[in-house]
Amino acid sequence: MVLDNKTIVALSTPPGKGAIAIIRISGQNAFRSVIEKIQTKSLIHQPNQIVLGNFHHQDEFIDQVMVGYFQSPNSYTGEDLIEIYCHGSTYIQQRIIQCLIDDGLELAQPGEFTLRAFLNHKMDLAQAEAVSDLIESESKASHQLALNQLKGDFSHSLSELRLQLIEFKSLIELELDFSEEDIEFADRKKIRDLIDNIQNQVKRLIDSFAYGNVIKNGISVAILGRPNVGKSSLLNTLLKESKAIVSDIPGTTRDSIEDLMTYKGYQFRFIDTAGLRKTTDVVESIGIDIALAKAQKASFCLYLFDSLEITAEEIAHDLNDIIQSNAHIFLVESKIDRFLSLDQTLKSKRKVNESDLDKELKEFDRLEASIYIPSTIEKLTDQLVKLIEKKKTNSSVVISNLRHYQCLKLALDSLKQVDLALKNNISGDLLSVDLNQVIHHMSQITGQIDIDGDVLGTIFGKFCIGK
Repeated sequence: MVLDNKTIVALSTPPGKGAIAIIRISGQNAFRSVIEKIQTKSLIHQPNQIVLGNFHHQDEFIDQVMVGYFQSPNSYTGEDLIEIYCHGSTYIQQRIIQCLIDDGLELAQPGEFTLRAFLNHKMDLAQAEAVSDLIESESKASHQLALNQLKGDFSHSLSELRLQLIEFKSLIELELDFSEEDIEFADRKKIRDLIDNIQNQVKRLIDSFAYGNVIKNGISVAILGRPNVGKSSLLNTLLKESKAIVSDIPGTTRDSIEDLMTYKGYQFRFIDTAGLRKTTDVVESIGIDIALAKAQKASFCLYLFDSLEITAEEIAHDLNDIIQSNAHIFLVESKIDRFLSLDQTLKSKRKVNESDLDKELKEFDRLEASIYIPSTIEKLTDQLVKLIEKKKTNSSVVISNLRHYQCLKLALDSLKQVDLALKNNISGDLLSVDLNQVIHHMSQITGQIDIDGDVLGTIFGKFCIGK
């Protein structure tokens, strides 16, 4: 993809009224388009300075503004870049942008400033994608993931692996040039060791996606169980607001209700679901199907049960539909505050006890909970955090981008082909072809090869306008 010569303009702060708004301009005419419109006592042509002035369009005075000038190549985009800091009136924002468009500037497309930064080699493609992730981050953990990628930790790791492969490939191709002399430049034993090492590193990056993806997108937790076991009450307690309707009437929750909560730096998405039971109500049946579908896709499932109302066999039956999912399932005995009394009569009425659960459901973690005992709710959320942190890999680099994951999977498949070729003593020309595939898939991640314009459009189209 080649840069065009147009100069672009966009609002960089969120749309709407505010104290200050920032309008960003980038391109070869950025400086000239603004200098004529600013009346100031200071020299605006000095780069890396901010000056105070009045923005005029023809005879119209629009606003008192501050203007920053960042000269190519020392700017975010690598081009001449101007930032106008105006008052946050929506009228002022729109009027200044319209004046600049009237003078020949073009409204920027989503992500076009960062696209120009990538095309001008201010950052690689993986770092550019991290800009979007950083803007979207809503927890400490997701912020740290994006920040590490923006700093280039992931890109640096890939670059090292790629350079090792290129060096290996050059030795193989050198052998082809001297094929008649039967000279071996590449030590096959060292090369096999190198390929094994690179495979292990790529596998570690691929394995880190399981952790990185849930951190980036939020950790989904489905709350399941039969009617009136306290699912909606638990959701409201976790969120500290009355998000779900609580009622003694079975089947009150018919659709999934979900909301986000940040706890110890992690963002959780808790999902309250319809009670699991046999019903002839069509709407409730749809809600139960949705509940099971949510559970299949969740990272964790909290199955709540009332020990006075259900047996271990019935719990096992309820879990049959989700037991094969990737979700980590917790059995949570709810309403345990009822058993804190010295009166043991109620305990004797339980339909399920620890030995029953050990016999029928020993593979699942077990917890107790009551919305009236805060320590039980805290223990539940602490267990979720503990399991999430177990998914961390020893690698300092964690990937969270699906595109990167897919490219690494393809690179690993090609590495396996190289490994097989070495073991079978395949000729150097065929080995070189397999190596090219590995290098190609790795280079796609950072954009070190020409990337199809449609791919770039998809990546940067997800950005906000003005970034």
